[in-house]
Amino acid sequence: MRHTISRISLVKIALFAGSALAMPQLGFAQDTAETAAAEPAPEATPQDIIVTGFRQSLEAALNVKRTSVAAVDAIVAEDMAKFPDQNLAESLQRIPGISIQKDGGEGRSITVRGLGAQFTRVRVNGLETIATSSDGASANRDRSFDFNVFASELFSSLVVHKTAEATLDEGSLGAVVDLNTGNPLAGKTGLSAVLNVQGSYNDLSDNVGPRIAGLLSWKNDAGTLGVNVSAAYSHTDTIENGNNSVRWSQAYFNSVGGTPCFYSNVGATGGTPVNSGGGYRPSEACDAASLSFHPRIPRYGVIEHDRRRLGLTGSIQFEPSDRTKISVDGLFSSFKEDRAEQWLEVLARSNERRFDVVNPGYDDKGNMVSATFNNAYVRTESYLRKSETKFHQIGATWDQEVGDTFRFTVLGGMSQSKADIPVETTIAYDNRNANGFSYDYSNMKSPVLGYDLDVTNPANFQLAEIRDRPSYVRNRFKTGQLRTEWDLTDGFTVKAGAMWRRYDFRTQLFQRDTAACGANGTRDLILGAVTCSSSVYGLPVTSGISDLVNLGDAGQPDGTTNSWIVGNIANAADYTNLYGRTAVEDLGSNRKVRETTSGGYLQFDVKGEIFGLEYAGNAGMRYAHTKQSSTGYTAGVAATVERSYDDWLPSMNLAFYPRLDVILRGAVAKVITRPSLGNLNPGGSVDGFNYRVTFGNPFLDPYRATNFDISAEWYFAPQALFSVAGFIKKIDSFPVSGTYVATLPQLGLDRSVLGASTPAFINYDPNQEYVVSSQVNGQGATLKGVEVALQLPFTFLPGLLSHTGFQGNATFIKSDADYTITGPATSACTRTTGACSLTGVTKDYNQTLLGVSKKAWNATLYYDDGKFSIRGSVSYRGPFVDGTSATFNVFEGYGSYTSVDAAIRYKATEWLELSIDGNNLTDEYRYRFNDADAVRNYENNHFGRTILFGARAKI
Repeated sequence: MRHTISRISLVKIALFAGSALAMPQLGFAQDTAETAAAEPAPEATPQDIIVTGFRQSLEAALNVKRTSVAAVDAIVAEDMAKFPDQNLAESLQRIPGISIQKDGGEGRSITVRGLGAQFTRVRVNGLETIATSSDGASANRDRSFDFNVFASELFSSLVVHKTAEATLDEGSLGAVVDLNTGNPLAGKTGLSAVLNVQGSYNDLSDNVGPRIAGLLSWKNDAGTLGVNVSAAYSHTDTIENGNNSVRWSQAYFNSVGGTPCFYSNVGATGGTPVNSGGGYRPSEACDAASLSFHPRIPRYGVIEHDRRRLGLTGSIQFEPSDRTKISVDGLFSSFKEDRAEQWLEVLARSNERRFDVVNPGYDDKGNMVSATFNNAYVRTESYLRKSETKFHQIGATWDQEVGDTFRFTVLGGMSQSKADIPVETTIAYDNRNANGFSYDYSNMKSPVLGYDLDVTNPANFQLAEIRDRPSYVRNRFKTGQLRTEWDLTDGFTVKAGAMWRRYDFRTQLFQRDTAACGANGTRDLILGAVTCSSSVYGLPVTSGISDLVNLGDAGQPDGTTNSWIVGNIANAADYTNLYGRTAVEDLGSNRKVRETTSGGYLQFDVKGEIFGLEYAGNAGMRYAHTKQSSTGYTAGVAATVERSYDDWLPSMNLAFYPRLDVILRGAVAKVITRPSLGNLNPGGSVDGFNYRVTFGNPFLDPYRATNFDISAEWYFAPQALFSVAGFIKKIDSFPVSGTYVATLPQLGLDRSVLGASTPAFINYDPNQEYVVSSQVNGQGATLKGVEVALQLPFTFLPGLLSHTGFQGNATFIKSDADYTITGPATSACTRTTGACSLTGVTKDYNQTLLGVSKKAWNATLYYDDGKFSIRGSVSYRGPFVDGTSATFNVFEGYGSYTSVDAAIRYKATEWLELSIDGNNLTDEYRYRFNDADAVRNYENNHFGRTILFGARAKI
């Protein structure tokens, strides 16, 4: 049976929208989307034009937007288990004001109107939750939601609430996103089934993997009981090729262009050059090199992402009468990824003192863009991380009408996300006195890295370090809510409710790290004693514990070394008995937070007419009492801090209807986002590579802001919309970083807080200064923006062209905030006695809010005649900074990114549909930079094109 939505005249659509807008909203925000997406359509009359497929999903989403008083956007499945995109995040980027962040070539998190993932709250079937993964380069240990955990086929709609209401869960400065699974009572009577089978091919990995999804739904003849279950499984194996600098930094070198930089006599004259110790002697060559920025770990590498997803949903709905409806919904997801990395690099980081620099070349931005290093520290790294996220949620809803004017909803449930990394292993091969390494970053995105050393010969390396860092992250929500609605008079409804929510977060990190020779002397590496010397700093490397790596297509220029050996993780781990070592808990990185929120709301919904102008609106107050308990460690000592705070959050939304096809909206609200979980840590951690100490601040205030929104929507034809929206977010409190310099003893810490393989531990100096970072309640910031959207079916064109259409939007944002950052050192050491080091200059910098792109747009052209459809989409996100960086760089972020996708569908019969989808068809490179002014290479990589092909059967 085909679901259809009739196209009616403009007048009929306008009248329908006006009457729907006048209706009081339902208790659950997602109910509107579910109704628009899944209710049976009216029977088509002879003059009707049937709307199916992609066009049907666009029309259903438009109805969700049109019938809401607040600012809402939606993506709706056109049919059961048939979400219009392969990834939830990539679907969301088609909504005005939303950009996505990709990891491993897939959408992972979203930014809404310039505010990052931590400012967006996500609800699944009405329950707030967090899904965390370890995809990409790092695990998510914060409040942001990872959309890549779920298969898109499990969901029927996404609804994005861009303006606040008292009835809407607090905690978002950006948006509240509702993810909705099945609605069995909205389906047809009897048994329905769908099976979708696809193959996924990536041209960079040259690998094909399965993608399978299915749904069973049943509704009794009376329409009072419905059940559905769905399942989705996929397995992909993709490659990420590219280069990485791991930031750039300033440092002193042993010699530059033949000029020694260190002498046994620290005075201005005299003495002899020394390769270690001694004192720095200023000179034009040495000062120029030390004050310039050079790549810390210049490298090319191959990263493999082996991902497996399994998702299950189930729903039971019971509606014994028109006044009572009970629903129970469950969701389970398992997302596993094995991430394998193989790198060839020079470990300049913290080792520059030994390097001799030959023929350095500089640009006008303070960078040493080319050079040859002698006595360099060459390393190959083999890295393996096995991760698994398990998410489950169970929830129940009771909707009840009591009489003709009073309704209530009771909602309760729990969810848990467990992101486990049982294996995170690194095997490092070193050659610590290599000559002739050369680099050239004249083209920042594609450097030349060449080694005058046979890096495929095991005899040229020693196995110097082994690391394993298993970790675990837990997020758990428990929720209970009561919502009531009372129609006092025609056009006036009172809504009141109460809520209780408990959120528990915990992260644990363990270490099995060791260096074969952590210091001069003898070190036990399970195999037995290793006698350490300047030439023996590790174990012998053999071909039996090694693999040969071929770089492949990484955009590398001629002259780049393309093959090298790395440690075979399994064999090298056996060789060193790595997994036989006792895992030591890294207490400095371990923390937990319990957050209990209670409160309620009161809201008044109105509709009517004033001076002949129809209107609808709501105004209300939400109260939230937040109680936090945070636990963290410093130097193995636990500290727990408790605090509480209250927020009163007024909000108002108004919609005016000057014409049947025009809606004017306005909204104002006080909103909050609770502090980042990492910032609440009352303990700290020490970075022995970068000589930084990070402490949390459990007394941080929430991000508090006042949001202003105004928009105009013109529904100028059936299925058509032109809209313009403006928004201002005045952020009153904005946590900022504060830094100062201190030694470990001054902080009450010692060598025991350092990782065993870090330079700071190996070469421990109690007088070494560290940059100490913390968060404080700083001044606010302002964000302003404009969204423009157009949805237009080309029904006015003749013949086949009448089945085409366009959907597109653009967002322009202006924001600024002040950050206190330690920037570049501006002068080299001028002392003639004693030790010295480069010291960065700390000052305030003005920049956009982190994660904000000033410009983003996307556009889709489609053809859909009900039997055959094709669509192409282009999404663009402008450059943005996402962090304040380190090693004296000022900010870091990503360059602009453009994604081109396409989809083809052919309905061979009423029950069989064939499909081909293409993602990232231009094989776009993702460029990451550090330092917003110098735009130095951080990484540049690509993930290949992905083609999905398959068939979908429905009964």
